[in-house]
Amino acid sequence: MNNVATFVHVDNVAKRWNGQLGVENISLSIPRGAFVALLGPSGCGKSTTLRLLSGLELPDEGQITIDGRDVTKAAPSERNLSMVFQSYALFPHLSVAENVVFGLKVRKVGAAERREKLTRALEITGLLGYEDRKPGELSGGQRQRVALARAIVANQPLCLMDEPLSNLDAKLRASVRKDIKKLQIDLGITVVYVTHDQTEAMSMADMVVLMKDGQIQQTGTPEELYYKPSNTFVAEFVGAPPMALIEGSALPGFGEAARIGLRAENVEVAEAGTGRMTCKVSECEFLGSETFVGLSHPGASGLTVSLPGLRNIPAGEEMEIYFFDKDLHFFDSAGQRLAQQAG
Repeated sequence: MNNVATFVHVDNVAKRWNGQLGVENISLSIPRGAFVALLGPSGCGKSTTLRLLSGLELPDEGQITIDGRDVTKAAPSERNLSMVFQSYALFPHLSVAENVVFGLKVRKVGAAERREKLTRALEITGLLGYEDRKPGELSGGQRQRVALARAIVANQPLCLMDEPLSNLDAKLRASVRKDIKKLQIDLGITVVYVTHDQTEAMSMADMVVLMKDGQIQQTGTPEELYYKPSNTFVAEFVGAPPMALIEGSALPGFGEAARIGLRAENVEVAEAGTGRMTCKVSECEFLGSETFVGLSHPGASGLTVSLPGLRNIPAGEEMEIYFFDKDLHFFDSAGQRLAQQAG
């Protein structure tokens, strides 16, 4: 049952093609004004979920409501939403201004109102002065801002974004990421944002929906997914570096735990003879303020320790590590999270 705060509600939605899984058992409650990231690897169903929300695909099962209205079978134009695509979807022969107000002209919005909305959208996106340029005269970041301006003038309460930054370089991605988050807060709109980049999801979203193989693995705040992953997939997908997983047999004394998770920031280098595990250095990754030292152990995968500054430790060198029980995460043989337990 929807609660008052829920703006978008997806109830047990499924979509299949020729019997092949698209998405299954998708249920979501999105509050008004939230920024929600649909996160996951390629082929996990996140774009399909977005297309189901938009009306570009219709579900085989389940129900979708937006603002209390059943839109399960409604056309995209009837859902009161705007979309921003990966490809920008700009008309190359139209100017920036013409691209931004194209939808308003189609809906026969008056010229004075179009001008007013255009000026505000260009001001918000930093595009004032670019009105007469064609998309071919703009950088990738500017083109994406035109697509954002077009979504702003639509003035819809829900905006769906499908990997809008994937065509930009790393520096531009960081810049436009901040623009999008600021826009969402300033306009008070609800955003559902598809990405395979966990940095985007963790830095922008209030709520992250992590998917795999067409199903939701965990829904929660970025902090919840990082500090309380519901299974080993979430543990290894979220975080840079990802959580290390240690076989229960390599760290006995923890009851039902088949695998034990450990974050790099909770690993310390120990003096010889005082560590809890003896590993071998496999690689060093220098990142400026710190170096991630990759460690190999026959009973573990992804073990990493973070050391300040530049460290060049030869591969194959032995290193003992120490960690506290309170920082461990426990998973059963199926990979599901177990209640925290002391050793």
